[in-house]
Amino acid sequence: MNLTQLDNLFLYFAALFGATLVALWLSLVFWTYRDIRSRSYDRLIHILAALVPALLGPLGLVVYLVLRPPQTLEEAYQRTLEEEALLSQIEDRAVCPGCNSRTQNGWQVCPKCLTRLRKPCLRCGKLLELNWQVCPHCATPVPGARSESPSP
Repeated sequence: MNLTQLDNLFLYFAALFGATLVALWLSLVFWTYRDIRSRSYDRLIHILAALVPALLGPLGLVVYLVLRPPQTLEEAYQRTLEEEALLSQIEDRAVCPGCNSRTQNGWQVCPKCLTRLRKPCLRCGKLLELNWQVCPHCATPVPGARSESPSP
């Protein structure tokens, strides 16, 4: 191998190495841009986040990883849904009107203060709310409830 062939081979490997570095650099920029799009709606933040690795290279990627939002938009949405589901479960729990302690739907009286919570239907035995005028299960009128029919 003569000197010109060796120079050409070196030039070829240098070009290949340079192209690999440019491809890596561009892939860092594109990855950063795609990642920030999944973490923020703000277009200015998208551009600024992509500029950091474009200007600083691999060091810019490290800076971006330190500063990026911890959750993707999808993760934040899922977390919000979970919190709302937990809050609705807490809010749906019945409370005793006498002592404000937690009760269950199947209880007739509060075990702490003995306040009457529900009454059984005389016909089917299912529990009714105290203000109901008719049993929703068997359509039996509740004794003592006021009648909704107009009187002549």
